[in-house]
Amino acid sequence: MFFDKNDYKDEQITLDGKCVEYRAYRNIPYVDKPVNPEFQQLNIFVPKDLVDGGILNGYTIDTAPIFMPNQVGGYMPAEPGEPGYEMFAKDKINSIFFALNHGYVVAAPGIRGRIQKDAEGNYNGKAPACIVDHKAAVRFLHAFADDIPGDADKIITNGTSAGGALSSLMGATGDHPDYEKYLEEIGAADASDAVFAASCYCPITNLEHADMAYEWQFHNVNDYRRMSMRLEGGRPSFTPEDGTMTDDQIRISQEEARLFPEYVNSWALKDATGNTLSLDENGDGSFKEYVKSVILASAQTAIDQGIDLSDKEWLTIEDGKAVAMDFYGFACDITRMKNAPAFDDVTMNSPENDLFGNQAVNCRHFTEYSLKNSTCEGTKAEPEIIKMLNPMDYIEDEKAKTAKYFRIRHGESDRDTSLAISAILTLKLQETGSVVDYASPWGIPHSGDYDLKELFSWIDSICK
Repeated sequence: MFFDKNDYKDEQITLDGKCVEYRAYRNIPYVDKPVNPEFQQLNIFVPKDLVDGGILNGYTIDTAPIFMPNQVGGYMPAEPGEPGYEMFAKDKINSIFFALNHGYVVAAPGIRGRIQKDAEGNYNGKAPACIVDHKAAVRFLHAFADDIPGDADKIITNGTSAGGALSSLMGATGDHPDYEKYLEEIGAADASDAVFAASCYCPITNLEHADMAYEWQFHNVNDYRRMSMRLEGGRPSFTPEDGTMTDDQIRISQEEARLFPEYVNSWALKDATGNTLSLDENGDGSFKEYVKSVILASAQTAIDQGIDLSDKEWLTIEDGKAVAMDFYGFACDITRMKNAPAFDDVTMNSPENDLFGNQAVNCRHFTEYSLKNSTCEGTKAEPEIIKMLNPMDYIEDEKAKTAKYFRIRHGESDRDTSLAISAILTLKLQETGSVVDYASPWGIPHSGDYDLKELFSWIDSICK
């Protein structure tokens, strides 16, 4: 494992009439003992202006932040990224292209995923492989900081969905010893894996409590609307699917929703003024009012931008101000997407069940509720494995080096996970001293990188 600063290609790419010139260092192994060499690699891209000794957006080759986007979705394998178009949105230019144009060094890691197997048929991408690989890539940047362009003390991770969860984990778990044996097994560098900041779009995280949070938000919303995906020729194909949950699923929803208040109250969360946020046994209370305030702030921003929200019957608008909302009406409006349980499926048929398998077993449970109610005699993943995929378990841990800055975006129309999940993460990070830029953009579904101009402005504000 080493970084050869002379092994590069000078390239350029033109998209939508904009040309970006850059130096590319590709296919760099970031561990000495890779399990899957094709994925455990890193691409590094440097704006040509910086290479030539110039200044771009106020940055030099030594002071430029290192923007580190992952391409992980659904906890699937992700190859090292390239400047160009989005993987699943061929008409959308990706963040790597725009980051280079903005003056950042980009380090794009490949990361193992839940479906991968070795030559003997053993799974080798199950948890915690994804977060271990991401940490190893960061360690590589720190280990060779003297030779790699950019400022290794200014690494900003970025990801969406499961990738957003990984970004939040990177921000919360820096240098924690829980991951050490896994990093040693793949020959990661003996260096720090802490990062400066984390950008997290709609993070699918806190998985062992995501079911109860989802049912709290969509309580008594029994109809669902979603797109069913299947792979055709290696590409995803989507088909609309509408329906109503079964009686058993409705029962599960009711039971899971009743579990959520105790979990929320266990954190003793506080808002910015120090008021405790909690829920009563019916799921009402100050925490619910906090989540409503996030939605109302989103609505107000939309109103201020001239967007007509008069068709939102659940929203009360007075004199151009969003002043109140009906939470159930909101949930009905955006509509549930997932049946109960949303993540730890009692039939073990979810991507997250797949994530928590092991070398020999494809799928396992990760919550006590679904283990007890399993319809397929499922087993449960080890507690230590489940823990390593949850940033909440590390935020108050003194052994973890938590990032100073987080940017968390969870679209108002996102139905893939409950808004409560990102709210809890935000509140606990703020309470423990991190600076969190948190918002729920109006009308945005489960997606990321939709506001790169604003993201880069935030990065500039913390790096300059």
